Amino acid sequence: FRSSLYFVKPPLSQSHSSQVMLHSLDEDAHGNYGTSLLHFTQFCDSQKISEVDCMPTSASLLSAFTSAHAGTVSDKTISNWLAGLHFWHTINHPKWNANDMHHHIHCGVSKMVPPSSKCSKCPPITLEALIILGKGLDNSSYFDSAIWATTCITFWSCSCLGELIIPSPNLFSPQKHISCSILPLSNCFLTNEDLTHFCSFHIPWTKTTRELGTDISITSQPHIIYPFITLHTHITINSGLPSSAPLFSFKLLNRPWQALMKPKFMRHCKQIWVKAGFPSMPGHTFCIGGATELLLQGVSPDVVTQQGHWNSQAFLKYWHSIKS
Repeated sequence: FRSSLYFVKPPLSQSHSSQVMLHSLDEDAHGNYGTSLLHFTQFCDSQKISEVDCMPTSASLLSAFTSAHAGTVSDKTISNWLAGLHFWHTINHPKWNANDMHHHIHCGVSKMVPPSSKCSKCPPITLEALIILGKGLDNSSYFDSAIWATTCITFWSCSCLGELIIPSPNLFSPQKHISCSILPLSNCFLTNEDLTHFCSFHIPWTKTTRELGTDISITSQPHIIYPFITLHTHITINSGLPSSAPLFSFKLLNRPWQALMKPKFMRHCKQIWVKAGFPSMPGHTFCIGGATELLLQGVSPDVVTQQGHWNSQAFLKYWHSIKS
């Protein structure tokens, strides 16, 4: 993405500004925007459009590029491509020439999305699925204890997996991912009859609060799927990790430790679920399942909003299996 970003080599001062602008993008956006430039240049090549006519992109070229994908991709995909092109113009300083005609073409494309590109609602992960997963994991295993702690915390805090674990080894950032530097955790008691244990910790980034992050609080309950016990089991079994390591890292026999990564996490969970007859489920169903379960238990939507650190009650679309 970086190598294809500049239309011409910018002056030194402009180059510094461009590097600062790049920091406004998440790693995922780098990949998405890079893909948008690839598709745009491929379209221009197929239409034999000269390089000099690509930048700045005229309103008619934008409209032609957008309409060429009508009925073939989702509206989210074309929106991402256009956002990448817009950023390309912003960082190179020419005018962005989208006009009313292009606006209406974009709206038309969104209504012509093929059924194959429309995503159906994902089923939430249920308590039954969580229990099956817990029984399929070995709590004495370094790896499995990290998975089980991540699972329970993600579910009950209505968090996204990407807010707790990293996507790949090279993408860990202390500004975005929680690390072992929060340890040791301070345990407190709720002022109720049972003096319930709880602890809180701060995660530095979420999809809704961005760099402000949020605090996650977990309580101790007499059930195998509650996160207080699973987190402390993980911390005990995988003790001695460096403070710079991601929190949900685990020990290895042949080297000191390894960070738990989302692809490996999901692969292990799916293996257990499929073996037990459950469908293979995507990662964001943990967030959906946690919100749904709290609502089923009668928790106020306002409380669920706070628990899932949402800015609105848009999560109510996740209220699966609840019939009026």
